[in-house]
Amino acid sequence: MDDADEKTAQHYLFDLGTLLKEQAVAARRNSKSEGPTGSFALGRLMAYHEVISLMQQQALMFGLSLESVSLHDIDPERDLL
Repeated sequence: MDDADEKTAQHYLFDLGTLLKEQAVAARRNSKSEGPTGSFALGRLMAYHEVISLMQQQALMFGLSLESVSLHDIDPERDLL
């Protein structure tokens, strides 16, 4: 991987973390709705919880800071349950 590819990967991971976090917060907000909309959003929220938890674990295992993948300011257990 050359330097340009590495920079692109860094930007990709940072943007991905940011977008997933935004969508997870929206799903949490929508999960409080009544009826099918709330049920669907609750399912999405559970999926985001799992994905964000996995991304945080993998980032740390690969020696990446949570800041570098924009997941330093979310705690799935606190913010997504």
